[in-house]
Amino acid sequence: MINCLKADEACHMTSDDVLHLMRSDIQHGLSHNDAAVRQRIHGLNDFEINEDEPLWKKYLSQFKDPLIMLLLGSAIVSLFMRQFDDAISITVAIIIVVTVAFVQEYRSEKSLEALTKLVPPKCHCLRNGKYETFLARELVPGDIVSLSTGDRVPADIRIFEAFDLAIDESSFTGETEPARKLTESLRGEKAFNVTDMQNIAFMGTLVRCGNGKGVVIGTGDNSEFGEIFRIMKAEEPPKTPLQKSMSLLGKQLSAYSFIVIGLIMVTGWIQGRKLLKMFNIGVSLAVAAIPEGLPIVVTVTLAIGVMRMAKKKAIVKKLPIVETLGCVNVICSDKTGTLTKNEMTVTRIVSSDGDEAEATGLGYSGTGQVVCRGETVNPENHPSLVKIVEIGVICNNAQIVDGELHGQPTEGAILAAAVKMDMYSIRNQYIRLQEWPFNSDTKMMTVKAAVRGNEDAQTYFVKGAVERILQHCTKFNERGVLRPLTNQQYNLFVSQAKNMGRSGLRVLATAYGSSMSDLAFVGLIGMIDPPREGVKEAITILQETGVEIKMLTGDSEETAVSIANRLGLKSRRTLSGEEVDSLSFEALTASLIESTVLYRVSPRHKHVIIKALQSTGQIVGMTGDGVNDAVALKSADIGIAMGRSGTDVSKEAADVILVDDNLRTMEAAMEEGKAIFHNIRNFVRFQLSTSIAALTLITISTFANLPNPLNAMQILWINIIMDGPPAQSLGVEPVDDDTIKQPPRKATESIITRPLMTNVLLSATIIVSGTLWVFWREMADNKITPRDTTMTFTCFVLFDMFNALSCRSQKKSILQLGFTTNRTFLLAVGGSLLGQLLVVYFPPLQRTFQTEALYITDFIFLITLTSSVFIVSEVKKWFERVYSVKRDRFERIPSDYV
Repeated sequence: MINCLKADEACHMTSDDVLHLMRSDIQHGLSHNDAAVRQRIHGLNDFEINEDEPLWKKYLSQFKDPLIMLLLGSAIVSLFMRQFDDAISITVAIIIVVTVAFVQEYRSEKSLEALTKLVPPKCHCLRNGKYETFLARELVPGDIVSLSTGDRVPADIRIFEAFDLAIDESSFTGETEPARKLTESLRGEKAFNVTDMQNIAFMGTLVRCGNGKGVVIGTGDNSEFGEIFRIMKAEEPPKTPLQKSMSLLGKQLSAYSFIVIGLIMVTGWIQGRKLLKMFNIGVSLAVAAIPEGLPIVVTVTLAIGVMRMAKKKAIVKKLPIVETLGCVNVICSDKTGTLTKNEMTVTRIVSSDGDEAEATGLGYSGTGQVVCRGETVNPENHPSLVKIVEIGVICNNAQIVDGELHGQPTEGAILAAAVKMDMYSIRNQYIRLQEWPFNSDTKMMTVKAAVRGNEDAQTYFVKGAVERILQHCTKFNERGVLRPLTNQQYNLFVSQAKNMGRSGLRVLATAYGSSMSDLAFVGLIGMIDPPREGVKEAITILQETGVEIKMLTGDSEETAVSIANRLGLKSRRTLSGEEVDSLSFEALTASLIESTVLYRVSPRHKHVIIKALQSTGQIVGMTGDGVNDAVALKSADIGIAMGRSGTDVSKEAADVILVDDNLRTMEAAMEEGKAIFHNIRNFVRFQLSTSIAALTLITISTFANLPNPLNAMQILWINIIMDGPPAQSLGVEPVDDDTIKQPPRKATESIITRPLMTNVLLSATIIVSGTLWVFWREMADNKITPRDTTMTFTCFVLFDMFNALSCRSQKKSILQLGFTTNRTFLLAVGGSLLGQLLVVYFPPLQRTFQTEALYITDFIFLITLTSSVFIVSEVKKWFERVYSVKRDRFERIPSDYV
């Protein structure tokens, strides 16, 4: 049997030894039959974090909700009491609630599944002596794979052929410079990290330039990704604030309900009533006390929020996460690709003779121009500036095809500047003779070339770090004349480079000459990864609403601070990755409070930073795109992955995926989270006021030794049919700017607050008083007739509808909101009223609900009475607004005048 090889073992072996061990052939690769056998042994080259649960298990899991379980208990009690009508009614209610909740969540998951399905990577593999292109998940150990510029490495591969092959391993290492790949086996001690394994290409990394071939040594869980996945699985994601709040609410309602029900049953037993009759009353009370629509409305509202966010290009993978977005008060954001475009752009060119040009336009499209002192740069008016770009183009391996870069970003930026100066094709005038690629030791790239037709005149073209280039220079260019490089000029050029670096630019120096010991310094190229459009505005809005943004970057302190200032991120102090390592956990926690810019930060620092922030009670959002970010993404309260630049592992670990890699999308998602919690609180108010009113109504009737004003079917109609549609429509209520601009909600804040309970109790009191008065008025003859219960039942339903209207906002009047701004609400209330009319006038339903037809005058009377709950609520809101305005005016008066 062929086993996978670990990267740290394969890197020390020769390629021939690896091929022999993997039983592969460099000329023919594996046969399809051999590959099929190996796939049965090793499985697909894929990751399965969670196996999909069967539908029946997902359906049964809906019954775990404490509210549903309490209702189920009521049905069982009714069954034992032989109250079969009640048992059937309650069971039907349970099935309706559970089924609708299941269908809504299932539909949401399926929609998310379609959105979060990553485009499956493909690979070029040698099978049966021919290179074929197929899905990377079909690869097996021993396959021969070809790699080219732009390819995503499909598995862990031992390289045996490489031509100028450089791979972006930033997802593993955090290093922005691509790693040059070799074919020779490593000598000496064991390789301790990814950067040491120069002959291994790791799954998920990106080929930046060159091409090569290799043999697959590890797939799926047996790749280097596997270790990351194991750690990620071990990290338990924290419960969301909404999950905690809903769990607490369910326990509280259950406890209060059982206490009240127990009290009523004991009281009735002491009064000498039959125990079975008291059980019957207890079941009715249980049905009345529990807002059965609460679980489904929460689920539906979250699902709707997920869909709305998807339209805004934020993919939310778990429903409860939607609301948590409104609690995030700290966002730790990567710079590259999130705050910035991840497209290097040349903005300044400074020649050795003092000319300075500004370049306009962004990205690699070539739109824009290069201007010096108000005129477009060309060989005639500014030859020194042209020479700088010429060297940059010749000493370059990138290509721009139809505005898309193939190669390294820094080289692409120089080519884009050359396009603006109409110099892109200038390297066709030269024949490249030899190249010395950039590496971390020399910190420069050198190309030896000659003009076509004059191959004897060979020239060295060099670009790289300023200090390293100047060490090889003996001259500098001044107006076309080469002059000796003095210490004064040397210091001037170094000073110019530092000034450009302080302004946030990455600086490259250029030089040329007949030998590497006698180069002429030509000038400097300054480039920047420009901020994304709208990010500065998004940061401003987030900071104004109380969200703190912390920028994490691998850049130097000067560059990081410069970019932070451009984005409007002000910091009292900066913190380096070295300081993160050296500080104790307590000291790090204290330092993070004052630090906004964290520089020279590698992916391994992020997990520590998140834990430190969480220890202070902060709700942390973490952005990331790399493999090593996976643990930090999962440990954060909200893990945010980049949709375009992110690796598969980061997307799998995250809770939210930003399709466009844009922080502004995160701002919109957080606003949606605030809106959702606002709406959840509104319909919780509505549902609680209805449930408490029904519970109180039956309780008072019991203590007063009166018949129950509502039977079991009428209670179920109120709790499910009537509460369902209006409550769900409250979940999609448009939320105004006042709510969105509020600070993040405290994670410890309960859904049930004192102001909310005040409104709930006020509404419940009005509903109970009005309904009991109608019941007492209709029972004037001391006889219970169908008309009496119909009037009482309809009175309660109409109170419910007016109460729903007042619950659309906690503070604003209906005139400020507008009657037609929530059309779903109008349809829901209209449908509920139509259903009530059918119950009152449709004979089959009359028999089921024990009702009879009412007169038009009855409805006029009931509408006049029940509208009182809405009128009182509107008057209360008006007084609260007036008081709030006066309080704000008083607080703005200077203390000297008070």
